[in-house]
Amino acid sequence: MEKLENTLKQGKEEVFPSVLLVGCGKMGASLMQGWQKEKYFSCVVVDRHKPLVPESYQLRESYQCVCSVSDIPQEFVPDVIVLAIKPQKAEEVLVALGERYAHQNLTLLSVMAGRTIAFLEKTWCTRSNNCPPIIRAMPNTPSVLGAGVCGLYASPKATAEKKQYCDTLMRAVGKTVWVDEEHLIDAVTGVSGSGPAYVFLLAEWIEKAGQEQGLPLSVARLLAREVIYGAGKMLHELPTEASELRQNVTSPGGTTAAALSVLMGAEAFPKIVPEAVAAAVHRAGELAG
Repeated sequence: MEKLENTLKQGKEEVFPSVLLVGCGKMGASLMQGWQKEKYFSCVVVDRHKPLVPESYQLRESYQCVCSVSDIPQEFVPDVIVLAIKPQKAEEVLVALGERYAHQNLTLLSVMAGRTIAFLEKTWCTRSNNCPPIIRAMPNTPSVLGAGVCGLYASPKATAEKKQYCDTLMRAVGKTVWVDEEHLIDAVTGVSGSGPAYVFLLAEWIEKAGQEQGLPLSVARLLAREVIYGAGKMLHELPTEASELRQNVTSPGGTTAAALSVLMGAEAFPKIVPEAVAAAVHRAGELAG
C-alpha cells in the first residue's frame, strides 16, 4: 500500500485508482470536496440532484457528475464504490450496482448508518454470488474542512491493501480509527457521526442565553462560537484530560462553579448526554437490515 500511496502522490493520473461516489448530499459532498483538495484520484459522482457544492467550487477535470447508475460511462470501472446514500434507499441502488459490477474486482465502502455488512452482501448478490469486500465507515460533516474523524470496520474479505486504500480515502478529510467489531460502528455513529450536531446545539443555546442576559445577537453569537472554537482547539492541541481542563476553569465558589452546578445536576448533562448518544446508537441499530 505504501507503493500505491507514493504513486498517488506522484501526480500520474493514468494510474490513479478510480472512485464511484453514490450519493452527494451533505456527507457525500463533504467527502468529494476533501478528495478534490488532495488530488488523489478520478471520480464519478452519482446523484439525482445537483451535488451540494458551492457554485464557485469547480470540479476537477477528472470528476464527472451523473444522475443515475445507468448514466455512468460504460468505460468507467471503479476500484472503490463509496455508498453515501440514505439507508432507506440502499436496496434499490445496491441491486443496480450489483447487476452492473457483479464481476469486477472492486471494494464497497459504505458510509450509511445502520446498514450492516450482511445486508449489503445479501442485497448486492441478488443477481450474483460474487460479493466484493465491504468496509463500513462513519465519517462526520467537519470532513468538509478536512477536520473530520471517521470510524471504520472491515469485513473478513477485505485485504490489508483494500483496508489501507479506504483508510487513505478517509484520511484525506480527517482522522481515522478502526474498530474490531461491526456493532461498534453504531457507537461511533452515536459519538462522532452525530456528535457535531450536539456541539452545534450547545452553540445555539449559549447564543440564546447570552441574548436573554441582554447581549446583542451579534455579540452573543461571536462569544458562543469563539468559546467552542477555543475550547475545541485546547482539546485538540493540549495533552491535558478534558476533566482537568474543566477543573482549571472552575474556581471554588466562582461563576463557573455556579454554572456547572446546574449542568452537572443529576437530571442534566450526566443523565442526558449518555441518553442522547444511546438514542443515536439505538436508531442506527433500527436502520440495520
